[in-house]
Amino acid sequence: MAEFLTKSRARNIFYGGSIFFVVVFVGMTVHSHRYVVQTSTAGMALSKEVIHGKHVWEEHSCINCHSLHGEGAYFAPEVGNVMTRWGVLDDPEGAFEILEGWIEAQPSGIEGRRQMPAYDLTEEDIRGLAEFLRWADQTDTQGWPPNDAG
Repeated sequence: MAEFLTKSRARNIFYGGSIFFVVVFVGMTVHSHRYVVQTSTAGMALSKEVIHGKHVWEEHSCINCHSLHGEGAYFAPEVGNVMTRWGVLDDPEGAFEILEGWIEAQPSGIEGRRQMPAYDLTEEDIRGLAEFLRWADQTDTQGWPPNDAG
């Protein structure tokens, strides 16, 4: 065995290592994609209402105050499990009614308390937002948030 590394051996190590890690990267990408599609996505399909609710969420920049599954600001409550906390995860009409009542009651006017701004949302917007939050609540978050309060 030679005691030194020749140019051809160095080249073979470089190309072999590069090919090995490209194969590992592609394998991990395929695994991640399958995991997301088959395991960690929500239990209900993306309906037109869910998509509309996501647009309402983005249009009004709700993430600037609320967090959704740990992403976003922490000024207002986590809303990734709000439908479970309210007990309306399996009740679309109940989710709409509670969310509508909450949004219409804001700002509450209680001094010294964080206030949600008043939004002029249509019934369709609130229904969509409720469906989006129900959809998000059914996502497999692997134990996030760590407590029921978010």
